[in-house]
Amino acid sequence: MSPAVIGVPSETIAHERRVALVPAAVATLVKADLSVIVETGAGTQAGYGDDAYREAGATIVGNADAIVAQANVIATVGAPSAAVLGSLGEQHTLIGFQDPLGDPAALQRLAQTGATVFSFEFMPRTTRAQSMDALSSQATVAGYHAVLLAAERSPRLFPLLMTAAGTVKARSVLVLGAGVAGLQAIATARRLGAVVTAFDVRPAVKEQVESLGARFLAIDVAGEEQAGGYATGLNEEQHRLEQEALARACADADVVIATAQIPGAAAPELVTAAAVEAMRPGSVIVDLAASTGGNCACTRVDEEVTVAGVLILGPSNPAAAMPGSASDLYAANVRSFLQLICPEGVLAPDWDDEIVAGALVARDGHITAERVLQRLADQGADRA
Repeated sequence: MSPAVIGVPSETIAHERRVALVPAAVATLVKADLSVIVETGAGTQAGYGDDAYREAGATIVGNADAIVAQANVIATVGAPSAAVLGSLGEQHTLIGFQDPLGDPAALQRLAQTGATVFSFEFMPRTTRAQSMDALSSQATVAGYHAVLLAAERSPRLFPLLMTAAGTVKARSVLVLGAGVAGLQAIATARRLGAVVTAFDVRPAVKEQVESLGARFLAIDVAGEEQAGGYATGLNEEQHRLEQEALARACADADVVIATAQIPGAAAPELVTAAAVEAMRPGSVIVDLAASTGGNCACTRVDEEVTVAGVLILGPSNPAAAMPGSASDLYAANVRSFLQLICPEGVLAPDWDDEIVAGALVARDGHITAERVLQRLADQGADRA
């Protein structure tokens, strides 16, 4: 066991504007006897300058090399930069989003450094771990931002307005997927005055959708719910029926917010090219599943595509578009997890703790997560 020194490097991934810890979280950690060092400018894009970190009790260092040299716990948002990766060793613990199922080869490279690696994607979704559920916190920001993006790009106002010049009809918004991002999108669209309909293959979410004032679109297909509350894929016939029903719903919608994803798999195609072409010109689709293939057949990652007058937006990292709030929430998740594995200022994870064991993906030079090992085996079989 050794005193915990938390290092926060700048994020280097394209379009990433978040930071792993914000000054408020740093102040809490310092009061708990943890030392924090932050790379110069790490929080700038999230609205936090170096002086704010100094006031919170952090030490500012000049580059990622200094972070790795001085810290034994490194907190990131995305995958570590090449500079960080090249200097990691068995004395380091890494915390962040690792995309373990989407890019298991990258995790294998991380494991080979000997570092202990925790992934927020594998954080147990239990009551006790709620304060560490970074997937949910970032999905909340993504769902909110998607609706604002659609409202900004739509040629028409969302709410019903009765004016001296006439009546403006409320817009119709269709939300595909009622997970955390979808539910936040529903709530935000309702606040803006839209008439909202939502679809999910899991019948169990109907009550949540209706509690937010939206109509649940019932289709005669039902998927199973896997660990963490995510939906599983449908069989081929169910998927065809789903697409046909959603095509009719899309034709009646002014805005479609697509949020459906399956961990470790390509996003299901819910909106076909034919469905897009049948929508009214001026309609907008925001596809939050763009980074995993997209729910819309016409989506292009980080591009704007117009098909038959319909605008399709495919942001790859929607939470990073609102980096201040996203970083505040993420930093709270990181802080809670650090307090769990660094009691009394000492790095001493309890390996029998269900949260620690669940989030652990690599240790002692090896990948520890069975799901990742299976993915690597499957990929090897495919290449063979």
